[in-house]
Amino acid sequence: MTTPNRPENTPPADSDTPLAWTFFRQWLKNPLAVAAFSPSGRQLARQMIAELPHGVRRVIELGGGTGVFTRALIGHGILPADLLVLELNEALYRHLQVRFRGSHVVCGDARKLHELATSDGFLAAGPADAVISGLGLLSMPRRLQAEILEAGFSTLTPEGRFIQFTYGPKSPVSRELLAELGLSVRRGGFAWWNMPPATVYVFTRNRSRGIHAKRGTVMPGAEQ
Repeated sequence: MTTPNRPENTPPADSDTPLAWTFFRQWLKNPLAVAAFSPSGRQLARQMIAELPHGVRRVIELGGGTGVFTRALIGHGILPADLLVLELNEALYRHLQVRFRGSHVVCGDARKLHELATSDGFLAAGPADAVISGLGLLSMPRRLQAEILEAGFSTLTPEGRFIQFTYGPKSPVSRELLAELGLSVRRGGFAWWNMPPATVYVFTRNRSRGIHAKRGTVMPGAEQ
């Protein structure tokens, strides 16, 4: 799945331990704003990467954290210039800026994604093929979930995917909200060894909205 020639600015794997401590300190400062007490693991990163659409070229990451998914995306072959990483926490944002200098690293609110991606210049080269999200949708109120999903899909191609992981036993977005937004969801992989264990979900636009999406056997609004 990964490309044999890793980009030069891909950081080495042995830096994960101090990064985990950085992440934990940010969680202690504001546990409601940081979705988990530890950064996502490599098994979960592989599960997220596995859900990228075939031929993916441009990706937006929401909630970059310490860069676990960012590194996996670059290792998968996404060029740094074709990757936008959004992070609201200023300390983590500064860390990502230094660690992934060739990528578009932006500090801001995911609800303003289209505006931020436009002002940064990322969307000048076209929409993204996928959004990968590390945000804690499960703990968010319905309205906030809706605003983030709408912002995400506003930056995607018609067949783009919004890939989200959650710690809960079902989709973090209710059937009713999915129907309201014209979205479908299917369950992807499960990362047993993540701390805590996590499930991947893939959101796409409904065909009934007149926008074709590659959804396979997805049932509209399904919670799994």
